[in-house]
Amino acid sequence: MEPYRPFVDALVCQIVDSDIDYSELTPALKKELLQIPVLDVEMDGEKSPLMIATQRTTASVARCFEGSSRKILYPQLE
Repeated sequence: MEPYRPFVDALVCQIVDSDIDYSELTPALKKELLQIPVLDVEMDGEKSPLMIATQRTTASVARCFEGSSRKILYPQLE
């Protein structure tokens, strides 16, 4: 989901700037990329792992489709 792309992009930029070899998918690179689901994001005034925030965004989209809400929750960029 596009609202989460800046968080992934920031991690990828950190990898590129580090001394990790990113020319191939090594165990070290996999380890870094596996941080994505547990990156801290802020949503609705609370910090939580990115994987929880995506669930909250998805649930808010479902509520909008149901008609029970008119607001989609997105993470706040720091």
